[in-house]
Amino acid sequence: MLEYVFFHATPCERFVDFLQRESLEPEVTEDGGTWEVRLPETLSDEQVERIETLYDELLELNQQLHDAEAEEGDYHTAGVVLNLSGGETVYAQVDPALLARIMSVLTPEEFGEVVNAIVDAVENPDSRTMCQRMRDAAGDLLNDS
Repeated sequence: MLEYVFFHATPCERFVDFLQRESLEPEVTEDGGTWEVRLPETLSDEQVERIETLYDELLELNQQLHDAEAEEGDYHTAGVVLNLSGGETVYAQVDPALLARIMSVLTPEEFGEVVNAIVDAVENPDSRTMCQRMRDAAGDLLNDS
């Protein structure tokens, strides 16, 4: 599943409207002020590109709305969605400035890969060194031949 996260209803609603105009049927969930939109990974490259472009634009709106509300309430927060192996979704609170720096360099998919790798390592600890894991993986490939 492709996942898109919003922290304000307005950009999420615009995103869902766009997806529906594209004849897509997104799954939308809301949990305590965080909206998650999911799409199947069977989309064409052209659709994904249009969706990613709009999502990037809406993230800017999302940030502007969030900042405006934060100034009113004098709080700043950001979060990262963590999908656990048991199907549970939890949120990790992250300093908004740090998350903004990360997202200025990585795409949401790239950052998602990093987060998923960390979640997997926590849920499935492996005490072997990285070198040993690589040797073991290489040995497994040779034995499969």
